[in-house]
Amino acid sequence: MHVPVLLLSRTRRRIQRGQAIVLGSLSFLVLALMVTLSFNLSHALRQKMSLQQHSDTLSFSMAVLEARALNYYAVSNRAIATSYVAMNSLHAYMSAASLTGQIMRASSKNFTIIAVQEMVLCIACEFMCDHCEHAVEAFQISSDFSDSGDDYDDKVSAFESNFNTAMEGLDLMVDNIHKAQSSVHEQTLKAVKDGKSHGLGQLKDYTAPNASELNSSVGSINANEFNCAVDGMECQGSEANTSPEARARVMTEIANATRSGWPATRKSPGGMSMNMPKYLNSQFFQELEDIPGEGTKIISGTKGTAKTVNSKGQLTSGGRSGGNDGAMIAAQDEGRIFHQWKDGLMTNSFKSEVWSDDGGGGHENDGAHSGQHRFEGVNVRALTGCAGSGNCFMKFRANPDPDRDWGQPRVYSYVSMPFRVGDTKRAPWELNSSAQVKLTHGQQGDGTLTVAATEGMAMSKSLVYYHRFGEDGWKEAPNLFAPYWRAKLHPFTKGDAQSVLDAAGNSEAAQMSQVEGVAL
Repeated sequence: MHVPVLLLSRTRRRIQRGQAIVLGSLSFLVLALMVTLSFNLSHALRQKMSLQQHSDTLSFSMAVLEARALNYYAVSNRAIATSYVAMNSLHAYMSAASLTGQIMRASSKNFTIIAVQEMVLCIACEFMCDHCEHAVEAFQISSDFSDSGDDYDDKVSAFESNFNTAMEGLDLMVDNIHKAQSSVHEQTLKAVKDGKSHGLGQLKDYTAPNASELNSSVGSINANEFNCAVDGMECQGSEANTSPEARARVMTEIANATRSGWPATRKSPGGMSMNMPKYLNSQFFQELEDIPGEGTKIISGTKGTAKTVNSKGQLTSGGRSGGNDGAMIAAQDEGRIFHQWKDGLMTNSFKSEVWSDDGGGGHENDGAHSGQHRFEGVNVRALTGCAGSGNCFMKFRANPDPDRDWGQPRVYSYVSMPFRVGDTKRAPWELNSSAQVKLTHGQQGDGTLTVAATEGMAMSKSLVYYHRFGEDGWKEAPNLFAPYWRAKLHPFTKGDAQSVLDAAGNSEAAQMSQVEGVAL
C-alpha cells in the first residue's frame, strides 16, 4: 500500500529557498557588523583608557609641581624668618657691646655724687679731715670712668661698619629669597597653565601620543587656583587679599617667636642671674674694680632683649592692639650699678639701645654710633610690587569654605584624542575612510551606520593638600611655614565638573554632569 506524499509545487519551493538565502545573508551581515562594532568598541575602549591615564597623569604631575612649589615657599619663608632672627641677634650683640660705655658713665655719675658727699663732709670738718682728699680722689675716679666710657664707645664705633654691612646683607638676602620665590611661582604657573612646560609635555609620549594639549581655558582655571593659594596674588572666586600690614604681622610674630634665648632674654646655657651680665668680658669687670681701687660695686636689675617691633617703645611691652607690623629691628639692655666708696654711696641706672629702620637707625648712646644701619621693614609693599625690594614673602590664603577645600588648590586636566585611525590598512575594522556603512531598505529609505567613534575626551582632578606627619597631623591648618604639602587624585564634585566642562566648551557634557545619578 502506498502512503500518499504531499508534494509542494515547484514555485512554492523556489520562494522558500529565496527567503532562506535572504535571511542567511542578513544574518551574515548582522554578524559582520557586530564583529566590526566589537573591534571598534575594543579599540575605542583601549584609546579611552590611554587617554584617561594620560589625563590622570597630567593632573597629578601638575599637582606635584604645585606641592613642591608650596613646600619651597615654606622652607624659604623659614629662611626669611631666620634672617630676621639673625638681625635680632646682631642688634643684641651691638646693644650688649654698647652697654660697656653706659656702665662706665653710670659709674662716673656715681662717683661724682660720692665726691659731692665727701666734699660736704669735708666742709663739715672745716677742711681739716681726710674727706677733703677723698673728695678730690672721687672726682678723679669719676673722670677716669668717663674717659673709659669714651674709650669703649670708640671700640664699639670701630666695628659698627661691619654691623652695618651685615644688616645690609641680611636685608638683601630677604629680598633675594623672595625673588627666588617669585620665579618659582611664575614658572609653576606657566606649567599648570599650558600643561607642557618643565617636562610635562613628555607625558604624552609615554601615555597618549595623539592626545591634545591641555585645554587653555582649563589651564587658566589651574592658574587661578594656584594664585588663590597665595595671599596677595591676583585671585578670583576666593577670599580677598589681606593688606601688606596684616601679612607683615604674621612674619613678624613668627620671627620673634623663633628667637633663641640670647636675643630674646639674654639667657645663655648654664647662665646665672642677669644681675651680673656674664656675656661681657671679664676684663671689663676687672676694670670696673681697678679704677676705684677699693669699695663695693653691685650690678643689679640687668635685662635685655632684641626683636622686630614697630617702635622702640614696644621692646619691653607685651604687644599692642592690632599686632606688630615689624617696622624696625631694635635691641635694648639696661640695669643699675651701685657704688660704696669711703664714706659715700650712690646708685645709677644704665641703658643702651640700638635700632635699624628705614630712616637709618640709631644708637643710644650717640658716641658708639657711626654710619647708618637701614632696615626696610617686614613686607612693606604689596606682593605684586616686591620685584627687588620690600622684604615680602609668600603667605597662604586660607578660605573657611569647605567647598573650596579650605583654600587648598585644585588642579584639573581636560584633553581629547581622535579615536578613529582613518586608515583601513592599519585598522581594517573601520571598513573605510569614513568608518560608515550605508544601507538601503526598500520603502524605509537609506540609512548610515557609523561603526567607529570619531573623538574622545577625558578630564581629571587632583588636590594639593596640607598634612603634617603624625597621628594628629590633620589638626594643623594649612600654612606656608611647614613643608608638608602633598598631591593626590581627587574626585570631582558637580560644581567642579560643570566649571571644567563649560570652560572646555563641552556644554552638553556640562549639563549631563548635573543630572542625578551620573557618575563623575
